Amino acid sequence: MKNTNNPVSVLMVAIGGYASRYAIELMNEFSSEAIQFRGVVDPFAVDSPCFADVNERCIPVFDTIEDFYMEGNSADLAVICSPIQCHVQQTIRALQNGSHVLCDKPVAAVIQDVDELIRVRDETKKWVMIGYQWSFSRAIQSLKQDILKGLFGAPKRLKTICLWPRGDWYYNRNRWAGKIKDEHGKWVLDSPVNNAMAHFLHNLFYLIGDDISRSAEPAEVTAEVYRVNPIENYDTAACRIFTRDGIELLFYGSHSTLSQMDPVFHLEFEEAEIEFGDCAKEIVATDRKGNQKRYHSPDDCHHFKKLHEAVETIRHPKQVVCGPEAARSQVLCMNGIQELAHSIQEFPPSLIMRNEEDSGYFVKGLDEALISCYQKGLLPGEANYSWISKAGTIDLANYRYFPGGEHQQKKEFAKISNKNHSSEKL
Repeated sequence: MKNTNNPVSVLMVAIGGYASRYAIELMNEFSSEAIQFRGVVDPFAVDSPCFADVNERCIPVFDTIEDFYMEGNSADLAVICSPIQCHVQQTIRALQNGSHVLCDKPVAAVIQDVDELIRVRDETKKWVMIGYQWSFSRAIQSLKQDILKGLFGAPKRLKTICLWPRGDWYYNRNRWAGKIKDEHGKWVLDSPVNNAMAHFLHNLFYLIGDDISRSAEPAEVTAEVYRVNPIENYDTAACRIFTRDGIELLFYGSHSTLSQMDPVFHLEFEEAEIEFGDCAKEIVATDRKGNQKRYHSPDDCHHFKKLHEAVETIRHPKQVVCGPEAARSQVLCMNGIQELAHSIQEFPPSLIMRNEEDSGYFVKGLDEALISCYQKGLLPGEANYSWISKAGTIDLANYRYFPGGEHQQKKEFAKISNKNHSSEKL
């Protein structure tokens, strides 16, 4: 057990882009008695907005995570916020070198990597947290506790929608945005479902998991995917999922709308309905008699509560509420959607507009269409829009390997290559 009188030693893996916010939090919001910043891993550290602070504090910088450990360094906690395709490899390296890990979402690009990560985690007897910040919020934790107690009866149908327009800057910010594979041939599967909006798909699974550290598992997914931006993968998705318990989940997300709509969800249970977003700026549960219970907003919580909780869990060990098992369902569902995305539907040119103010493309009427589908519980193909793609369905009950689904005997991580691809620019 960690001596609680000593500072927690921390390694930060990546400090560019969003990762810089983790680094700034570590440098500015933790005292020297709370943490000891042992090092930074980032081959492009000099490009980070926080590099001057790192340099001023004389924090050592390494090109790869292997370099850090091979030089005899150690860390109680490795915080990993590198590109998606690096998450599992770097997490495994950290675990094998004695570090616990907070890894940003999503846990991985492909399901076989998640399962290998769980195996190594168990073998090393360390813990891994996945940084879905909503899952660490007081609002979501309180709501999930009440769901587990049966306060609302059994779940029947859950749905969520998020419309976040993203312009050229978003897809040009690094070399892997919107890609299916990176330049080294590693799976990225970057999309709304596996990056910016992964939080909200994960949240549906997480809320109805049968334990505080578990998520419900998808049994099948029916999906439609679309694209307007000049990228490899899709930028718009609508899907219907059924869990192993037969609960229906609906997800709608797009980067190609004119208007923005922050995440909204509606949860239907036998004895109550639960709303968040739109008119409800906090989570509100209303039972059949009209009685209400309020949970505040999951966004009220400190954005980096996950980081503070990781440091605290080193000092005072406790159950990890959002680890690889909880995050696995999002990856499994996303892999199923990607299997169905072999032919991505392009929007008709007559509907594609350019927003010069934001330097991005949008589809005329797409926001209204997706909101209408969300309200009615339909996929676009069921609503007969002119631009629809025929939905496909995939069985995920025994899905263990992307692509193809079958459980392969080979283990991609049996021997982790010494070649580390953390050089991907954020």
